Amino acid sequence: MVQLGNDWDELLAPEFEKDYYKRLRAFLKAEYSRYDVYPDMYHIFTALKAVPHAAVKAVILGQDPYHEPNQAHGLCFSVMRGVPQPPSLQNIFKELKSDLDIEPPTHGCLTAWAKQGILLLNTTLTVRRAQANSHRGQGWEIFTDEVIRLLNEATHPIAFILWGSNARQKKKLLTNPIHGIFESAHPSPLSAYNGFFGSRPFSRVNAFLEKNGISPIDWRVPEEED
Repeated sequence: MVQLGNDWDELLAPEFEKDYYKRLRAFLKAEYSRYDVYPDMYHIFTALKAVPHAAVKAVILGQDPYHEPNQAHGLCFSVMRGVPQPPSLQNIFKELKSDLDIEPPTHGCLTAWAKQGILLLNTTLTVRRAQANSHRGQGWEIFTDEVIRLLNEATHPIAFILWGSNARQKKKLLTNPIHGIFESAHPSPLSAYNGFFGSRPFSRVNAFLEKNGISPIDWRVPEEED
């Protein structure tokens, strides 16, 4: 039984009992036993464990986890300290510098963002080593659709940051007019110049939050652990 340790447990309890999730669980059991799969099974739900539903201020929605060793740890686009920044994350920090003049950190761990209520969620929560999108279509999209639906029902405004086509497909679930939607191309080197660079998501999100009487996000990524 999945235990998230916050209000997501009650909200998502029905999902864990559905047939599609049981099939997904069986698929994952086989995958983890046969292949290198990321993140490790104890970090699959790190994003949901880190930010309760009631505390979500913003959502950054990615595609699927990094698929090289030691990178993925359950927060989209984030890597643990000591792990080189992947190209997509480097581009995120470049846009952050351009948008808010915040200097890129020397590491790539985004837990400081999660602590401020940013849900760093991928549309698919696991991946096989060196095979991007290898767990697509196994049920994770149904699960993360439900997460987005539950957030859409929130009574407080939330900023949804949708990067890339996989994330942007979730836009149709965002029907509550109190929320803000900020979408662009993916920060991957393959697409960053097609609309990610110059999209200014960080300042735009903060303007949306402040307009709604919500404290803005401090987008700086501290060098030292909090």
